[in-house]
Parts: sequence; C-alpha cells; structure tokens
Amino acid sequence: SKPHPQMLEELMAEFGISAASTVMIGDTSHDLLMARNAGVDALAVTYGAHPHDHLREHAPLACLHDVHELDAWLKTNA
Repeated sequence: SKPHPQMLEELMAEFGISAASTVMIGDTSHDLLMARNAGVDALAVTYGAHPHDHLREHAPLACLHDVHELDAWLKTNA
C-alpha cells in the first residue's frame, strides 16, 4: 500500500513507460511519497483529501487548486 512504490512500478511496467516519462497526480501525502519512492515526479491537487500546506511539504512539481489549473499545467508541461 502507499507510500510503497509497487503500484506505480507495476503500472509503468504494464504500459512500458519509464519513471522519467511518468507523473503522479495525487491529493494526499501518501500519493506524493509513493511517487518519490518510485522515482516519479508528482503533482499535488488540493481539491482532495489533504490541504495545500501539507502537500507542499513534499515538494511536488506544482500544487494545483482545481481541475482547470491541472488541465492548463498538463497542456503546458506534459
């Protein structure tokens, strides 16, 4: 279970995607820690379980506040 990286590692293997080509989008510190443990960049979304300040502590690439911000970030950076 999170923050163990197994879930991300299995998904990357299944789809043949490297860690460098993967981004984890999560709303909890557990998600962001799982990404770090898998060597994957992470985006935090604040419209889920954990508040902005708590997510920021885990140094995501960005901390996004709604689906529109997430969409814009992905269109610009993905």
